[in-house]
Amino acid sequence: MTDPGPARAGNEDAGVDREAMDARTPWEIMLPDESATEDLGRFLAELLRPGDLVALSGGLGGGKTTLARALIRELTGDPELEVPSPTFTLIQPYEGRDGLALVHADLYRLRGPDELVELGFDELTERAITLVEWPDRLPPRSGPTLAIDLALKPEFGDTARLARLIGGGGMGERLHRARALRALLDRSGWGEAVRTPMQGDASSRAYERLTQADGSTAILMIAPARPDGPPVRDGKPYSAIVKLAESVHAFVAMDRALRALGLSAPKILGEDLEAGLLILEDLGSEPVVDANGPRPERYAEAVKVLARLHGTALPAVLPVAEGRDYALPPYDLEALLFEAELLVDWYAPHIAGTPLSEAQRSAFTAAWTEVLDGITPERPTWVLRDFHSPNLIWLPERDGLERIGLIDFQDAVLGHPAYDVASLLQDARVDASAEFELRLLGLYARERKLREPDFDMQGFARAYAVLAAQRATKILGIFARLDRRDGKPGYLAHLPRIEGYLNRNLAHPALAGVRAWYETCLPRLVPAA
Repeated sequence: MTDPGPARAGNEDAGVDREAMDARTPWEIMLPDESATEDLGRFLAELLRPGDLVALSGGLGGGKTTLARALIRELTGDPELEVPSPTFTLIQPYEGRDGLALVHADLYRLRGPDELVELGFDELTERAITLVEWPDRLPPRSGPTLAIDLALKPEFGDTARLARLIGGGGMGERLHRARALRALLDRSGWGEAVRTPMQGDASSRAYERLTQADGSTAILMIAPARPDGPPVRDGKPYSAIVKLAESVHAFVAMDRALRALGLSAPKILGEDLEAGLLILEDLGSEPVVDANGPRPERYAEAVKVLARLHGTALPAVLPVAEGRDYALPPYDLEALLFEAELLVDWYAPHIAGTPLSEAQRSAFTAAWTEVLDGITPERPTWVLRDFHSPNLIWLPERDGLERIGLIDFQDAVLGHPAYDVASLLQDARVDASAEFELRLLGLYARERKLREPDFDMQGFARAYAVLAAQRATKILGIFARLDRRDGKPGYLAHLPRIEGYLNRNLAHPALAGVRAWYETCLPRLVPAA
């Protein structure tokens, strides 16, 4: 399918929002043949959500049923499904993937609105994706609507059609993103690739693997700019307090900076920064762990990657594109404390069954403030923040440190080097013995001393214990929140491991005050000696 660019819609008023603009500026797509119409249907299927209406208009033989059939087959996951035109039955329901309700209606023979009432149209379509041919016979409706008009274009060939798409009622923004994605795939040479959804992470980002006919692959990253959430403290939203990236610009800046240092971040093969879309080199999926836990030689290389980063003077401001830079935010006391407090907000009441009093919460904050105040690094470094096994890819065909592929760093901040070392050696998903952890800490120290003979291992060990304890505390809160708020109970399986790591860290003398709080207020986390 070919996008000839936006249709002319006259002069636009200054200041109109994107939804209004999209409603007045149709997306026109030339469809040279029936297969292109089917491709469009499959592409548009990913836009649709329960409650959406797809209004298919155009003359007889325009391709409405072909487009509807492709949409329904994609939404049901059955490419061979029989999808007859509901010309005589008027309404034909289907069951899509994961119980999704679909309704296909052809209102050409509709005698009047009363017939829709008799057929139970409103009840059938309330929570369904509804495709309607001859939508002009449908009573006015509110809600998201994707209007598609199909017209024959014999001057371009006997089978050519022009599709004009307009989004309304909340559909405009989705249609705008789809258009940006289509344009990016086409101009990057991936327009014909098969798109396969990949398992996502705990964030709002989505990923797909793109596969060309020749077997080559890439990764599509879909990360639209994240709007600020409600204020949660001092008028600031959660993301601003804990320094989470709100657009794809942070990923691009860090990706290019890491590659400039000779590290294996994925090449960017295509980008639309404003739409939050990236096409990335596919680094594969070979992990640094196996069924028995960490692969020692692979973890050793990952430790060396961190030592290399931390032994290098790194800039705080990174280029994104010409004329645009990205400043890494500081991983400051406010962020570290707020993260730790997720334990008292979510883990303590929901998992431990121990609602805390205001006095106990105040004592928690005071204990953590005192210990975190004492670990300010002399030279802040890049903290990639999620430097652990799910985000590290083993690349055996490469050499040296390039064998560690890095794939998740958009929330990088400026902070203490010990944080990422703790992320790796106390991975929430991997059992690592204290002996294994100590051995790799020794390797890290030797690598740092090779570059900095005055490297202070004792000070680093103190910071490591504190930040590892803070990270474990935070993750207990996050995983409890993922269960209770987001309906993702699978993360609870990792809690015993994280509790073990926390107890290991609290044995350090620097954390005596924090340990005393746990012993008093959450004794289940600090078993008696």
